[in-house]
Amino acid sequence: MKPYQVIGIGNALVDVIAPASDAFLDQIDVQKGVMQLIDMDRAVALYGQIGPAREVSGGSAANTIAGFAHLSGRCGYIGKVRDDQLGAIFAHDLRAQGADYATIAAPASHPTETGRCIVLVTPDGERTMSTYLGATEFLGPDDIDSDQMAQTDWIYLEGYRFDGAASHEAFAKAIAACKGAGGRVAITLSDPFCVDRHRDAFRALIRADVDLLFANRAELLSLYQTQDFAAALRMAADDVAIVACTDSADGAHILTAGQHFQVPAVPTNVVDATGAGDLFAGAFMWGLVNEAAPDLCGHMGCIAASEVISHIGARPESNLRTLFAEHGVL
Repeated sequence: MKPYQVIGIGNALVDVIAPASDAFLDQIDVQKGVMQLIDMDRAVALYGQIGPAREVSGGSAANTIAGFAHLSGRCGYIGKVRDDQLGAIFAHDLRAQGADYATIAAPASHPTETGRCIVLVTPDGERTMSTYLGATEFLGPDDIDSDQMAQTDWIYLEGYRFDGAASHEAFAKAIAACKGAGGRVAITLSDPFCVDRHRDAFRALIRADVDLLFANRAELLSLYQTQDFAAALRMAADDVAIVACTDSADGAHILTAGQHFQVPAVPTNVVDATGAGDLFAGAFMWGLVNEAAPDLCGHMGCIAASEVISHIGARPESNLRTLFAEHGVL
């Protein structure tokens, strides 16, 4: 048994979550429902324009690992912060969940600060993200411990981190060490605009090294440049051993070993859609490493996603194992 079941690699960010109207999104000229990258000046300006906000540790892969740790999974995380107040908050929150986090912080003298994501939540629960990457953009191969990568069953790669050339090298180093020791690789596509920017790199990586692909409908359509969802699912299943594709109110599609399971969504009152895909992935992988059937892994993912969108913030507030038991999947 290896020390780790999953190690995530991604953007280490602190989420600044605030309610907003559609009119306000138009006023500040952001496109609803997507993530856009911004610089420090824009981050400061937006922070001054939003109303009361809640600051919580975030980042897509970090949320996934926090959910996995919440379920008592053996896990770790790699992501870059600066030695500053937000960096300390990020590290404390993740370790408090039970994840191993030991990435060396950029020094306090570093010209960038710890990254943050301004998450604007409209009344329909949709989230619109403006992300200042800051120090996390400087994640590189020196931050990857090959010995640690050899000590995990899975690594989980965040598609958002493809917005950095050094991170491509970091991913390659992690993949080589993990797969060289018999481990497997999962990746999340993160965002259709991220796929648009890095489609060729994603597709090459997926074909060569990925064992488990997480995506939503829009991301998968973008990856395979088609509007035929069934065709996109088939193409993904040809590329990887396991496909887990979320589909909003229609739940999720799980494809593996020639089988296609459509798992229903779990109804809830949507308060904040932030982290739905992240927690889906964390719960799915927890089921997977505990040898649950693929459709049950999908059910676990949908239950976790339903829980996290029922409140503000991208970390679970209810006991997920209890919810799994209540839904008969544990």
